[in-house]
Amino acid sequence: MSSRPRPVPSPTTQPFWDATAQQVLLFQRCTACGHAQSYPRPTCTACAATSLDWEPASGAATLHTFTVARRATHPAFDGTEPYVVAIVELAEGPRVTGNVVGCDVDDVRVGMPLELVWDDAGEDGLRLPLWAPA
Repeated sequence: MSSRPRPVPSPTTQPFWDATAQQVLLFQRCTACGHAQSYPRPTCTACAATSLDWEPASGAATLHTFTVARRATHPAFDGTEPYVVAIVELAEGPRVTGNVVGCDVDDVRVGMPLELVWDDAGEDGLRLPLWAPA
């Protein structure tokens, strides 16, 4: 089981979390204006339309910004410090929050290409998206 904090899906986020069980990262696209967004919401953040479709992300991303947590931000992370908390920009446009893994924290740089990797499934079957150097 994953030691990371587990999500509590809502009706709006359930399709996103169901897809993670299949190792698919979804984002929403507005059918009215074409805006791509993530995290899941009931309305478009660009035009407020309620007609949103789900699309799979390619898994390619670029590091937009990050911080190095040198103290645990949650009890589940005790003993794993330091670790990277990042905002990554998906190739499709939306930005998502996650951890950069698979490299030393001193090697992490804004603009570095990243690829989607997955945390171990929890007892709930859901997986958490993580990011590693591409």
